[in-house]
Amino acid sequence: MERYSGEEHVNVGSGEEVTVRELAEAVRGVVGYEGVVAWDAARPEGVARRVVDSGRMRKLGWEPRVALRDGIQDLYRFYLRHECGGQAHHA
Repeated sequence: MERYSGEEHVNVGSGEEVTVRELAEAVRGVVGYEGVVAWDAARPEGVARRVVDSGRMRKLGWEPRVALRDGIQDLYRFYLRHECGGQAHHA
C-alpha cells in the first residue's frame, strides 16, 4: 500500500474460489462452533462461489502468503486478545 495512490477500492485475497459453505465451515472449525449453521432453504446450495480479484495489489508486487484458514485463525486470535481481554477460549 506504500505505492498505491489511487482512490478505488483494493481487494486483498488469494484469488482462489471458495464456496460460502466452505467459508462458513472454516470459520466454524476455527472458532469451535458446534451448533448448526442455518442455510436459506430457498437457496440450498447458497451462493455458488466467491473469488476476490486482487489484480490491483498484484500489479503493485503483492502476493498472498497466508492460506484462508490460517488467516481466519490469526484474525480470531487477534479478536480474542483484544475483545476478550486476552481470555482466549477456543484459540
